[in-house]
Amino acid sequence: MYNNSYLNNVSLNDRIDNEIERLRQMKSQIQHPAPITQNFQLVPQNRESIRYAGSINEVEKEMVAGDTPYFSKDMSVVWIKNAKGIKTYELTEIVPKDEKDMQIEFLQNQIEELRRKIENEHITNDTKPKDTTDTKYDDKADGESTKENKPANISRISNSKKK
Repeated sequence: MYNNSYLNNVSLNDRIDNEIERLRQMKSQIQHPAPITQNFQLVPQNRESIRYAGSINEVEKEMVAGDTPYFSKDMSVVWIKNAKGIKTYELTEIVPKDEKDMQIEFLQNQIEELRRKIENEHITNDTKPKDTTDTKYDDKADGESTKENKPANISRISNSKKK
């Protein structure tokens, strides 16, 4: 109905003022940007995890700050690397034994010890010279025999004179 230009101008002026204020805020943000912060992670923070390596060469390639364990894939070897160098350890599994297992192991050790004693006695007996008794008749008139002890490994040499 009535065309009110005054109200239109006021609303238009308010919109323009709002837009100017918004542009000023944008300008101040551009002139004073937020400070840029940049963090560098030189040492891995996840130090509790298990690290695996296929060989000591893989361990040598890694950089570490403190003692860092590296396990082989089959868990038989562990390498501890620090700034000074690498130490290598061999791991063996400890299986808990009950009373029966310990008794079986004790008896097996006794059997093995007895076998070694028997083998040692057998070897000792084989290396000693065996005493054999040869009977040789003496040239004495009574005809008694004389016994001579000779080792079995010495061959008999004839004492007869050749003519």
